[in-house]
Amino acid sequence: MADKPNIPDEAETRARWGAFAWSEANAAKAKEIIARYPAGRQASAVMPLLDLAQRQVGVETKTQGWLPVPVIEFVAAQLDMPYMRAYEVVTFYTMYNIAPVGRYHVQLCGTTPCMLRGSDDVMAACKNHGLQKGKTTPDGLFTLTEVECLGACANAPMVQINDDNYEDLDFDSMSKILEALARGETPKPGPQIDRQTSAPEGGPTTLKDMVAANHDYRGEWK
Repeated sequence: MADKPNIPDEAETRARWGAFAWSEANAAKAKEIIARYPAGRQASAVMPLLDLAQRQVGVETKTQGWLPVPVIEFVAAQLDMPYMRAYEVVTFYTMYNIAPVGRYHVQLCGTTPCMLRGSDDVMAACKNHGLQKGKTTPDGLFTLTEVECLGACANAPMVQINDDNYEDLDFDSMSKILEALARGETPKPGPQIDRQTSAPEGGPTTLKDMVAANHDYRGEWK
């Protein structure tokens, strides 16, 4: 299901990112992260440091961020670990992007629960707004990726856009989210229907008196 990334030419990548270094704020943050681990175990910090590096690339490119090879090499060198070990982490977890993405990385779940609940309609809304699976829109705004389960099955279908989940979607609600992002707005994340997190749609079905106060049911149970 995962789409083949469009990795840029290595010479161009090294020319752009070969001199990567932490910003002043991120250098302090990286030092703090590494200090959480005992001496000789600093490689345990690889995941948060890769995430930090991806976010810095995102700030510099005004996108959601990605991890060029020289940036991965930089992180591996700081942690005194082989580059290949860091690269293995990057390619294992879909939270890391090994190719450039847009400002908004739309990761659409197409696994069984989301598919049964209408992920095809969500995909149709994306296509209707010019998004193509595995590609970035010409304006650099959106990248669409179909992914495996994102762990919000009770609220299917759903997408993750950058750091936020949007759940209980249909064609119309997905369209509104994309249109709001295109206008520079921040849509409300979470369920797009009347429910609190993953609680029953429309509100509680049991213990309803607990909604407004800490109701004591013990005298009513026989």
